[in-house]
Amino acid sequence: MIYRENGQFKTSYRADQQIFPISQDRLAILLILAVAFIVVPAFASDYLFRAIIIPFLIMSLAALGVNILVGYCGQISLGSGAFMAVGAYGAYNFFVRLPGLPLIPALILGGLCATAFGLLFGLPSLRVKGLYLAVTTLAAQFFSDWMFLRIKWFTLDTPSGSVAVSNLQVFGIPIESSTSKYLFCLAVLTVIALMAKNLVRSAIGREWMAIRDMDVAAAVIGIRPMYAKLTAFAVSSFIIGVAGALWAFVYLGAWEPAAFSVDMSFRLLFMVIIGGMGSIMGSFFGAAFIVVLPIFLNQFLPWLTGLFGITMSTAGVSHAELMIFGGLIVWFLIVEPHGLAKLWSTGKQKLRLWPFPH
Repeated sequence: MIYRENGQFKTSYRADQQIFPISQDRLAILLILAVAFIVVPAFASDYLFRAIIIPFLIMSLAALGVNILVGYCGQISLGSGAFMAVGAYGAYNFFVRLPGLPLIPALILGGLCATAFGLLFGLPSLRVKGLYLAVTTLAAQFFSDWMFLRIKWFTLDTPSGSVAVSNLQVFGIPIESSTSKYLFCLAVLTVIALMAKNLVRSAIGREWMAIRDMDVAAAVIGIRPMYAKLTAFAVSSFIIGVAGALWAFVYLGAWEPAAFSVDMSFRLLFMVIIGGMGSIMGSFFGAAFIVVLPIFLNQFLPWLTGLFGITMSTAGVSHAELMIFGGLIVWFLIVEPHGLAKLWSTGKQKLRLWPFPH
């Protein structure tokens, strides 16, 4: 009875096309933002920030970028880790080589570097698709691993290839404590998620979805496949590049090329599959699932085996996590290919009619 839209009449096209047309949704989003910006910083512990919340925010941003390319445009990508690496090292070089450069312009420039890199490796999408496109984007992953490991210019000639940043500030406010890092990541995620939501509802977003559904039919009705695919690669790479810079600057602080290995690419793809392809909300669900589940299993599995007098090693827990991940991905692909976002949408649809059965 609470989630009803009775009496909510739209008297203009603008009101009918707003992001959240139902007033309950708008109120819920405002409450979530209020809790995120006010309540969480006041009560969350330092461990909760560093181990769960900050990784969740950055991974949500990266999954959002992957979802634009994979979910909305239908271009399979296995090179997301490479785009994160390019964004991280690009932002690092601008930040270090240009003394006095603020943090936010450095992140944007890192995202633009990832955009150029994504456009370069997005060119094969004009000729190939499906598994062949996935292989070409995987080549971007291997190329970035080699580039940042062998070309010492990107790491300022450090022998080990590891780099570090410090003294981060935004508008004169130091980004050093866990709370400040959390608020900064949350602000960046909120702005980019809002922009992405509006983008997928625009004309270019509809072009992406037409290419995803059937590229030949989209070309027949006047959509330019080259423009649509390359813009999807550009926007996706920019968002992933900014997420990579945040992951390096804010979460890690010091990193090496192995921090953006092919494992990161697969994790981001799993987030999109589990959360829901073609859904902004699904990016958050998938990131929460992938970030929280390992921590939960790391605590739950030893306790569960301890009930039966069995001691589970750290390696055993790690292997069990991989097995559970694989099983869940197969389960989602078979039972609910649209992911957690579809379950959320179905639940909201049923609430509109509850308690009536039809």
